[in-house]
Amino acid sequence: MFLGMKAPPLDSQDELLALRALVAEQAAKLSAQEAEVIKRDSIIGLLRAQLELLRHRQHGASSEKIDRKIEQFELMLEEIEASRAEADARSEKGLLPDLDDTPDKPKRRPLPDGLPTEEQVYTAPCSCPTCGGMSFLKAADKVVQVMEHVPASVKIVRHIEKRMVCKDCDTMVSGEMPSLPIERGKPGPGLLAHIMVAKFDDHIPLYRLSEMYDRLGIDISRSVMADWVGRVSVLLSPLILLIRAHIAAVDRIHTDDTPVDVLDPGRGKTKTGRVWVYVFDGSGYQDPTPGAIAYYYSPDRKGVHPAEHLAHFSGVMHADGYAGYSKLYGNQIIEAACMAHVRRKFHDVIKLKPSPIADEALSRIGALYDIEDRIRGMSADERRTLRQQHARPILADLKAWIETTLSTLPQKQKLAEAMRYALSRWAALSVYVDDGRVEIDNNIAERAMRPLGIGRKNWLFAGSDKGGERIANILTIIETAKLHGHNPETYLTDVLTRIQSHPKDRLDELLPWQWTPAKDRYEAA
Repeated sequence: MFLGMKAPPLDSQDELLALRALVAEQAAKLSAQEAEVIKRDSIIGLLRAQLELLRHRQHGASSEKIDRKIEQFELMLEEIEASRAEADARSEKGLLPDLDDTPDKPKRRPLPDGLPTEEQVYTAPCSCPTCGGMSFLKAADKVVQVMEHVPASVKIVRHIEKRMVCKDCDTMVSGEMPSLPIERGKPGPGLLAHIMVAKFDDHIPLYRLSEMYDRLGIDISRSVMADWVGRVSVLLSPLILLIRAHIAAVDRIHTDDTPVDVLDPGRGKTKTGRVWVYVFDGSGYQDPTPGAIAYYYSPDRKGVHPAEHLAHFSGVMHADGYAGYSKLYGNQIIEAACMAHVRRKFHDVIKLKPSPIADEALSRIGALYDIEDRIRGMSADERRTLRQQHARPILADLKAWIETTLSTLPQKQKLAEAMRYALSRWAALSVYVDDGRVEIDNNIAERAMRPLGIGRKNWLFAGSDKGGERIANILTIIETAKLHGHNPETYLTDVLTRIQSHPKDRLDELLPWQWTPAKDRYEAA
């Protein structure tokens, strides 16, 4: 401001009132946020107290029931702590205070004594980047120690960044130390990758993983690992969004959904959430487009959820007969039904009692699958041509036979129900004949759901809706990595090593179908 000029006075009553209103609004927001934090902290305190009480009461005939209750509280705590860490990471709160100084946060303990130690040294350049000088004075090294996972053990990795001071201009030069996945934390990328894969691919709850580390003499509490899981989830979220965008951009997908029990502490029991999967895999017909698997979580099974997931998708969708999909079909999405579901209904008839008619239906459907076995791996054009020559007549005969046979059956029999189900979906069941890129069934999506089925047997339920979302998010990246033949732990270790410092406009290089293992990058260089 020039000398002699004065700021205009706030002599307007309207301006004063507006400023006061703005201050009051900001104060209200801060107060609401503080109240939310206090509420969450009180919930955590309550759960911890209840958990401790249950541990002391564990005895006698009811011990199995108490064990189950303890598992529920352990998982609930795990999800709350991971969600809080994720929220902190998203708001960058974690970059301001040291976790050691923040009340009620997981405490960072000193690194254990006696672990094997490995040093990685990053040599400083030989010339000063400022003045070109070649003469240096020794400066104090920057040393960062992290705990790193190695198979069946844990080691300490000392990252030593060598530093020098230019004698000519006092410029500090140093080696280039890689950024850590969790700044100011102790876990290395390999340890984090191991925990993520153990929890989301091997389905081991964190409190059990903590017990496993304890057997190695390593003290890593469940709450600390939950904090790490939440922060890693945020780190990986850009890649998860890119995978989902890739799925939305293809023109053929397979979809399925499965129920997941979710703890509902307000009602004192579990509720049923839903995990949805969308898969693209063109390997069966030589499609060069990368395959991908995207999972989503929703608190219920309303049709609005797949409508939101597929808002930008256009093409053929393989699906079961769920009524919620019906509003999606039309100009944008073409329905392709699943012959495996038809076959399964006839199998169910035979399970009840022998049925020559059901056997005949299965034999005719089996002939269609024999054709698919022979053409698997051919180009889409070859598949279409051979299906039109060989599968179309079999399909037409199957429909005519079902229509004729159905009229002779008692309509309340399961056999009649199976036939009506097939006829009601016949147009969608026939789509694959004229398109070599479409499959005869939806087994690709059903296979992608198997990790959830295995997981439910181990962890039994998700700890919260937020926990359900986290399961869907991390499975998206782990299962897509596995689809491309990668060891998910090796893949995540490398991605977590690089993602903090990787250029944001080149994150697609870290996607499973673009990713190159470190040893291959070094050989290429």
